[in-house]
Amino acid sequence: MQCFLNCLMNPITELCRKLRTPSTFSENKLWAELRRRNISDVKFLRQYPIFYAFGVERFFYIADFYCAKHKLVIEVDGPIHEFKKEYDKNRDIVMRELGLNILRFKNDEVLNDIKGVVERIEQAVSHPTNYPL
Repeated sequence: MQCFLNCLMNPITELCRKLRTPSTFSENKLWAELRRRNISDVKFLRQYPIFYAFGVERFFYIADFYCAKHKLVIEVDGPIHEFKKEYDKNRDIVMRELGLNILRFKNDEVLNDIKGVVERIEQAVSHPTNYPL
């Protein structure tokens, strides 16, 4: 596994960096809250690679935001996700099997109710077993 990570980290790290640049307005708005550690002083990373194996094959997903301390993935779903529901469902299954919790927000939620979004994230990090996935 270590060889796999060493061989892939450079291109994956570059891909993650490129994905940070064209972030959507809603992702930027949520990132402004997360990066200042406004939520329970918890550190979040954005465009973070989540690695997993299926048989001998190795794969990864890139999470919009990730908190390692709470194993929490936050996804901001734009209009494209209406056409990717099956992909998102499978992705969520894989991440849950890895022991990760996922919170999904629609663009409109972030843009129109950032306080409500922040409250749900605060609830997730304060009471990790008491929030809906």
